[in-house]
Amino acid sequence: MTSSLFRGRSRRAKAHIRVRVTHAVLGALVGAGWLMLPLMTAATRRPVPATSPGTLADAAAPGQGGTSAADYVLPLIAVAAAAVLAAYGYLRRVRRTRTRTTPGTTLPGRPAPPTVADAERQARIALVLADDCVRTSREELDFVRERFGVGKDGVGLRGEAGGWAREGWGEKAEAGPPTVDETRAGPIPATGATADTGTGSGSGAAHGGFEAEAGARAAAGAGAAGARFEAGTDADRRTRPETKAEAGTQAAARAGTTETQFETGTDADRRTPQETEAEAGARAARPGAAPGAEPAGGTLGHPPSETETQQWATAGVEAESATADFVHALRGAETELVAAFAIWRRYEQGLPGEAGARRQALVGVVGRCAEAGRRLDAQAAALDQVRGLEGPGAGVALDVAEGRFRGLAARTVAAHATLAALRECYAPSATDPVTGSVEQAKDRLLFATAHLNATRRSIDAADGDGTARNLRAAEGAVAQAETLVTGVERLAARLREAAALVPAALTGAEAELTAARHGRSRTSLATGELNARLAHADGVLAAVREELTGALPYDPLDALRRITRAVDRLDVGRSGVLDTAALLVARTSLDSADDFVTVHRGAVGPKARALLSEAARAPDTGSRTAFEADTAAREARGLAERDVRAHGTPYPDTTTIGLPGAVLGGILLAEDPDGGPPATFGGPATRGRRHVRAPG
Repeated sequence: MTSSLFRGRSRRAKAHIRVRVTHAVLGALVGAGWLMLPLMTAATRRPVPATSPGTLADAAAPGQGGTSAADYVLPLIAVAAAAVLAAYGYLRRVRRTRTRTTPGTTLPGRPAPPTVADAERQARIALVLADDCVRTSREELDFVRERFGVGKDGVGLRGEAGGWAREGWGEKAEAGPPTVDETRAGPIPATGATADTGTGSGSGAAHGGFEAEAGARAAAGAGAAGARFEAGTDADRRTRPETKAEAGTQAAARAGTTETQFETGTDADRRTPQETEAEAGARAARPGAAPGAEPAGGTLGHPPSETETQQWATAGVEAESATADFVHALRGAETELVAAFAIWRRYEQGLPGEAGARRQALVGVVGRCAEAGRRLDAQAAALDQVRGLEGPGAGVALDVAEGRFRGLAARTVAAHATLAALRECYAPSATDPVTGSVEQAKDRLLFATAHLNATRRSIDAADGDGTARNLRAAEGAVAQAETLVTGVERLAARLREAAALVPAALTGAEAELTAARHGRSRTSLATGELNARLAHADGVLAAVREELTGALPYDPLDALRRITRAVDRLDVGRSGVLDTAALLVARTSLDSADDFVTVHRGAVGPKARALLSEAARAPDTGSRTAFEADTAAREARGLAERDVRAHGTPYPDTTTIGLPGAVLGGILLAEDPDGGPPATFGGPATRGRRHVRAPG
């Protein structure tokens, strides 16, 4: 078998090598002979004719045993010829190396152009790095805005088109689900459990649209008992899961966790202490005041005066102005990242097809990611100056972090009780997306506790660098714990709403089947195909009804998914309640996948992130696009889980509390044995500018 190093040579390569060796040996022998020639001639004793003394011949004749200059001519010629041949051989080899005609290493001055595989690897690395920078920057900017009294969910970070956010997602849910006669039941009030208490993990579709929940409370909000979705005995079937959920809520209340209740009621009753603190901070008299500080005259029952109201409005404007540049940089980075993910998804799908165009697409991905990082890097120093964590700003920032930490401690206990109640009410598949979330939240909170304490010690010791490092590590852990707890609370609300929406979806599906049987489908189908789709839809609806009336718990979100997909194949398109159900299911899948990527971003690869970005960009024009978004989000979640399993647990032998979870979540950058520096606001060049040490 021929070695790979010699496969490119011709069969006469060995003969050429022999000829070159022979030439070199002969040249060496000839050169040596010419050099030895003067010594050989000096040994001969020839008679010299006598001359008269004083003649010119006496002066010109060489001395006895000497050599003349002519004897060195031939050796010098030989040396010069050897030098010329050596130079020619060197130049010839350099030329052949540059043209890649012979195997060997390339010259340092002329690096070989990257291959397609190298370009793909660079694009993957750039996508993951840019996405991590955007997510981390969003988390820290939430703390900055809350420190200025804007509130971490203020306008500008969510609800706008930008990044992965999409306006309009869930507009149909905002308007309220339609009844059977296609009339709207009125707007659906937002649930307190999903009042955007999360950290904004990246998918705007998970936060930007869908802000109203599609559920049975919409019918109650319509003001009439007759506006219920279900008809006949369906009203009796919907009470079973709701009754169990209320029982679970009462158990949570008995545990002393009244901060987060997921029973029905007003939004004000369901507000968490952390949200109340954020609102109090937003009412502070001036930027920089500690969140929760209550101004004079602002107590309950005593509304603030007109002067105080004007001061608060001015403070809000100043706070927005102080963070406007950072919000703008983050929006620009999100836009570039979305474009990069879109290019990458097209590349993975084989578009464009030409080799040159595909290489340019990869260059575009890397360029977009670099521009996203550049926008964040440009504002990193300014953000550090505004925060002042090394100086007087550390105290206020620490108060904000500790306030969110205290609220999360109570919410985590409540989330544990909530999750236990959900497992009693619904099938195991319903709670699979948040399995382990409470345990991970506790792990993040333990890590945050250690670093908050270290921050206090650093402030007492006037260690500005240590204060900034430890505080950023604690903030990252608090943000991820909030994402995990919010995921449990949000899922509880979605499951309740889905359970309330299932009877209405069944009624709307029956209307769709009736219309299809009367030939009202928008797509012309053969009789056999139509009958097969009708039979499949009938079977799905019958199975869902059996689950509703059965003794075993079921998954209401999965029931809505099956109903909407089975009926969509008939392509009638009359019942808007099915669109509402499909949007609710899609939003739940998007939120679940995005939360998972956020808290495991240290291990998730580019494919899952790109697929999630594509799912969030899906237009909200009806059930069909909602199906696509739901499918893509669920696939992204599966890919992300696979990446985490393949990555394994970092630092398995460490004794530092919470360190593996912090590294896996991207809170620490895993550059050193102690976990490395904490991730901060900025791009690839600045996000690791603070170095953290494990608190003792």
